[in-house]
Amino acid sequence: MEKLVTTKQELVERVRSAEGSIGLVMTMGALHEGHRRLVDAARAECETVVVSIYVNPLQFAPGEDFDAYPRDLEKDLAMLEDVDIVFAPSDEEMYGRAPLVTINPGEVATRYEGRTRPTHFAGVLQVVAKVLNLVRPDRAYFGRKDAQQLALVTTMVADLDMGVEIVGVPIVRDTDGLALSSRNAYLSPEERTAALALVRALTSAREAAAGGPEAAQKALTESLEAADGVDVDYATIVDAGTFLGVSSNARSGLAIVAARVGATRLIDNMEVSFG
Repeated sequence: MEKLVTTKQELVERVRSAEGSIGLVMTMGALHEGHRRLVDAARAECETVVVSIYVNPLQFAPGEDFDAYPRDLEKDLAMLEDVDIVFAPSDEEMYGRAPLVTINPGEVATRYEGRTRPTHFAGVLQVVAKVLNLVRPDRAYFGRKDAQQLALVTTMVADLDMGVEIVGVPIVRDTDGLALSSRNAYLSPEERTAALALVRALTSAREAAAGGPEAAQKALTESLEAADGVDVDYATIVDAGTFLGVSSNARSGLAIVAARVGATRLIDNMEVSFG
């Protein structure tokens, strides 16, 4: 049976006839090993695996890289030979018109990534809610690299009683330590070398975290201040579940960083343990 479906009706018909548990992986294409790990996690736990490939215009603000975002459906499908259903709709099929009912992602969505990209998380949650409602999976798998997105999706699913388990899959890193991202393709060789400052700073924070949140923050900040070719947007320690600040007696947290290297904006994070 052809695995590729392009309409919502086809998708619903296919998943309704599927047997056993259903796992969902949502992507914007340009698949890499990080996406493959999500699929592998779903494949290991679910009888039916659904992957969506859709570059969602609602999560891009004017002037962002929506038009330039890499798209290669044929190449993506070659990475998904063991997937049961691939949903790749057009914009017209996905939305038809501008949504009249939208999701307010709340105050946390105004911080960090949301401060830089004010409409981003509303667009993310809009498309996530739509695909979750179409597929109605038992589990949906999201990468921990997009940690704020993971926190907001988990919160939305809990607050709206959507009845799906959200599974966070660990970050996949290249051999040099750089977190895998579709945007890494934009980096020149010199910029890629400069970008390694992000993972070095996060590692410094993790190593200093035995001294508490303040020590971890200090190490994170100082490491980035010493880096060349990196324009830092934010670098801080947060609670992984809420994306609010960590208390002085917290036992763990998440070091997060966002920076531009050349014209490319990168994000990364690393768990830290205190005391």
